[in-house]
Parts: sequence; C-alpha cells; structure tokens
Amino acid sequence: MAGAAIDDILLNISPGGQMALGIVLALIMYGVALDLRVADFVDVFRRPAAPLAGLAAQLILLPAVTWAITMVLKPQPSIALGMMVVAACPGGNISNLITHMARGNTALSVSMTGISSLLASVTTPLNILFWAGLNPQTAALLRQVSVDPVSFIGSTVLLLGVPMVAGLLTVRHLPGLADRLRRPLQILSFVFLIGFILAATITNWRYVSVFSTSVLPFVVLHNAIAVALGWGVAKILGLSDYDTRALTIEVSMHNSGLGLALILTQFDGLGGAALVAAGWGVWHLVSGWALAAWWKRRDPHPERIEGAA
Repeated sequence: MAGAAIDDILLNISPGGQMALGIVLALIMYGVALDLRVADFVDVFRRPAAPLAGLAAQLILLPAVTWAITMVLKPQPSIALGMMVVAACPGGNISNLITHMARGNTALSVSMTGISSLLASVTTPLNILFWAGLNPQTAALLRQVSVDPVSFIGSTVLLLGVPMVAGLLTVRHLPGLADRLRRPLQILSFVFLIGFILAATITNWRYVSVFSTSVLPFVVLHNAIAVALGWGVAKILGLSDYDTRALTIEVSMHNSGLGLALILTQFDGLGGAALVAAGWGVWHLVSGWALAAWWKRRDPHPERIEGAA
C-alpha cells in the first residue's frame, strides 16, 4: 500500500485506548514539570542569547522550514501533517541526556526543554494549525478529519497545561512528594508510552512496509535539516562549541511521543502522520546518539571544550 493510499490509513485505537493514552500523556507532562527547577531557568536570564536563539529555532524557524519542505517536496498530505506536528512539539527530556553524552551545555539543554515544555500547551497547537493551514493539502486534511481549531487548542491546553501546572505546584508546595514521585512516575510514563507504541505497531503491522518506503526517507531528511538548523543558528551567532552542541541537539530532538498522542487523540489516528511521529521517536535517538558519539570522539581533552565551565 503506497501513494495516496497512505492518507487513508487510520491506526486502530478504541475510545478506551484514547482515554488511556490521554492519561499517559498527562502523566508524562506532569513528570516533566516535576523535573523543573527555578535554577534551570536562571541561566536564561544571565546569558539569554543562546537559549533564546535556540527556542526561536525550535519554536519558530523549524516549523516554518518544515512547511517549506512540504511545499517543495510535496509528500503525501498525512506525512506532511505528521512532519508539522513533530516540528511543533517541544524538546524531549532525552535531549538532556544526549547533550550530556556529547559534552555539551547540559544546563542550556535543560532550560530550553523546560521553557519549550511550558509553552507547548499554546505553541504546539498554534504552530500545527497555522502552518498546516498554509499548505493547501494539509489544510484539506484538517477539514477532512474535522479538526475544530478552538476545540483543538482548548483540549490541548487542558491536556498539556493542566498537568504541567499541577507538577509545578507540587514542586513548589510539596517538594518531598515531588522527589518521591519524580523517578518512578517518569519510568512508569515511559514504559506505558513504549508499550502503547509497541501495541499499536503490532496491531497495525501491515503498515510497516509503508513506513520503510514512504515515511522513513522524510523522517531522516527532516531530522537532518533540524540538526543543520540548530547548528547553523549557533554558528551564525558565534556561540561556543559547548553551547552549539546543546542547541543543535535540542532543536533536533522533539517530544515525538507527545506528537503521536496528539495525532491519535486529535487527528483520528491518521496513519501517515502517526507513522512520522513514531518514526521520529526512534530515529532522533539514533541520530542524536551518533552525533553525541562523534563529538565525544573528537574530544581527547574534554576539559578544554571551548565555553565549558
């Protein structure tokens, strides 16, 4: 099954499954909030150039570039929509680990992840609706799956914003409880999400060949462009190698689990889009690890990395 037929794929998910996925997503965002500290954001105000440039690249430039890619290469509409959804998602916590592996500025990575996650309840739905609306094919697809902009923004704010605020309040007023919940909740959320992805993959195994031929090339290209965008912005601004590594990884690693959840709950499980988000979830780990390994291999004397404290 290839060509236009990929737009007709709808991944099977029951109403109960959608509810369960919504709960898992809320737990993930709550867990993200439990990991945030005021200290994580102090560096943004002390040295704002790097984090603000990174956030601009992540939240503004990448969605715009993604729209341009879809207009030039003209992938199937559902694939284009999936690319836009992933580009609109905030950074994922795994980017902090990859940045640390790459001997980059982990504090910068953490602050960017935290801020983009805090803004996600607004920036993610607005970016999706704005850029998808500018592409005639994805705009038609949004109408086809009956996405109401007001309802979509409202439900996304509730789905992402409420657990995020709840997590921040827990950290502020119940720090002991936050410390006890943080690690097990994050592990549990991750396990549930991986389990859900595996279950969905097994249930829809017949579409794996479609992914490898029609979707994977766009996932690889899209991620490579995100890497180049993050690196390019850092170089244009003359940032240190220490900051460049963090910014490059942060711009190229997104919370694709959030994107997949939104596609399954808000876009009727649109197959091409879901395959893009799931593919990103795997591929950005591969590319991020490879990039970190390459940078680490370049550093016989890691204490001498330019800009490192």
